[in-house]
Amino acid sequence: MKSQDTKLVLVVAACLVNERGQVLLAERPKSKHMGGRYEFPGGKVEAGERPEVALARELQEELGITCGTVKPLTFCSHAYEAFHLLMPLYLCRSWKGVPTGREGQQLVWAGAEDLEEYDMPPADVPLLPFVKRALMGEF
Repeated sequence: MKSQDTKLVLVVAACLVNERGQVLLAERPKSKHMGGRYEFPGGKVEAGERPEVALARELQEELGITCGTVKPLTFCSHAYEAFHLLMPLYLCRSWKGVPTGREGQQLVWAGAEDLEEYDMPPADVPLLPFVKRALMGEF
């Protein structure tokens, strides 16, 4: 596939940090691409949708929570075989509701020292240094 023919997929993700300095990870459904790997919650941005609006929608749909203030933390740009992923990662330290895997996904809270123990999609791995710094209160 030529690079100009590669489909660009825009998704958003959240770095949800709790009061204990842990980040929420969600296990991808086994039936999906890269199923069983852990990722930052979020999803696809729909045509004409702002990323922050998409993030709010996805977190409500997937986790049943409403985020307070979110701010951009970092982003990834990753070439998979069938598409190119562009994913802004937003930092959120406050929300309403209790995160629940509404789509049957397992959720875990992980500390900075535990993040490498989780098998994550290749696009998420370069985000980890920024997430660790956020967990230590640097952002």
